[in-house]
Amino acid sequence: MIIHVSGPCGADTVWQRYTCLDAWASWAPHITRVHALRRTLVTGLSGTVESVAHVKIPFLVYMVDNEQRAWTWQVRVGPIRVTLHHDVHPHAGGSRAGLTMQGPTPVLAAYAPLARRALRRLVRF
Repeated sequence: MIIHVSGPCGADTVWQRYTCLDAWASWAPHITRVHALRRTLVTGLSGTVESVAHVKIPFLVYMVDNEQRAWTWQVRVGPIRVTLHHDVHPHAGGSRAGLTMQGPTPVLAAYAPLARRALRRLVRF
């Protein structure tokens, strides 16, 4: 499943919002906190994302490419694994954030509205 969202924030600003873990809760309303040893997004980083329901979801970052403004991670809930690839590109008047998700179709379908809302906030505020 692929989602693209465009907004007025510049690509560098959007990328900084991705790479600063403490900023995630400001643009992703379903996330209240990120628990990890580092506060910056880097390849190999692991931790948990805490949801508004106080559920902690483990994650592992597989790739971060600062030059291309792209990163890939996997989240896990029990036996369910979802891989998410994010990218940010300059776009007319701002930026375009892309998300490619791989995992069980029902899980992706349920998560897509939350992801789209978060991405809209990411590129707009």
